[in-house]
Amino acid sequence: MQVELLNSQVLWVGIGCQKGTSGKLISIAIENILLDTQFTYSAIAGIATIESKASEMGLREFCRVHNFPLKTFTAEILAGVNVPNPAKIIAQIVGTPSVAEASAILAATEISSQMRLLVPKQIFRLPEDAGVVTVAIAQRV
Repeated sequence: MQVELLNSQVLWVGIGCQKGTSGKLISIAIENILLDTQFTYSAIAGIATIESKASEMGLREFCRVHNFPLKTFTAEILAGVNVPNPAKIIAQIVGTPSVAEASAILAATEISSQMRLLVPKQIFRLPEDAGVVTVAIAQRV
């Protein structure tokens, strides 16, 4: 996927994760997506997630290491976002059918009213690591 990024820091990465997910897993997941899409870390404006994940150590560690701001949204706000891949099980657990896609979309549209969901949610696990992370990327236009 080749997308021309005319301005730096135009991508918002939405993250959903299980409690206790490591910064290592989050980093590997994002690096895999960046390699697949040919995006760079320098194009990332920040990380976005659901409010209840703001204290997750792995997520906080990842943001600190890369100096990314972390935007959070309530489940109620995320539930109002139309996403291509909603999940009923996630809605039952956290109160919204989407965390990664919805938070990426909301973060990208806060700065500009126009955005594109460039990478729909992708789920990552590591055999030797506890936890699961879901990643989506939106671009403000």
